[in-house]
Formats: sequence, C-alpha cells, structure tokens
Amino acid sequence: VRLVESGGGLVQSGGSLRLSCEASGFTFESYDMSWIRLPPGKGLEWVSEINSRDDSARYTDSVQGRFTISRDIARNTLYLQMNTLKPEDTARYYCARGSQSTFNSGVYYRGQGTQVTVSS
Repeated sequence: VRLVESGGGLVQSGGSLRLSCEASGFTFESYDMSWIRLPPGKGLEWVSEINSRDDSARYTDSVQGRFTISRDIARNTLYLQMNTLKPEDTARYYCARGSQSTFNSGVYYRGQGTQVTVSS
C-alpha cells in the first residue's frame, strides 16, 4: 500500500487549496478513504471520508460546508478541496485507507502527509 499526498502550501485565511492523494498497491475503488490531519501541538484528527460503494461523504463538524472530498477511480486519486480556509485548519494532512471507524481503531495505512499552513 502506497499513499502519496500533494497540494499543500501556505495560504491566507479565506483562501483555497486542493489536496491530492495518489494511491497504489491495492484496489483503490474497493476501499473507503479518509483525510486526517495533525494540527501543531495536538493529536491526529479525522477530517472526512468517502464511501467506496456510493461516494457518499462525511465530514467533521469544523470543516462541514467548507471542505469537499472526492475521488477519481480511473486515476486512483483521492482529493480534498478546501475552501474558506481558517488558521485553525493549519495542520499536516494525510490520506488514509479506511473510514473514520478504521481511523478510530488505530490500525490503518496513511501517507507521509502534506503541510497546510493558513495565515491570518
């Protein structure tokens, strides 16, 4: 299993970024996928997931309405469109194989992450 994130950077408050995660080594279309993040000085936080069967999405309350998760099965790529970014969104963002439940189990694959920094 290999997950490679990209698209992070420095952005001003209110700006947008689109994160990508290229997946390989497993049947991408068959797995729920999530984005998780590690804010500075805090623990890992689940952000969003997309269901493998129907592409339905779930979000943590703090990003609901601002972030959109999606996937391109043909490209084996997961995305996170982040709009109206806030300083509290500053974190290292990881894609992870599995749903929020998988994340909560503590056993999951994740990539190396991409840094998102939102300036005020």
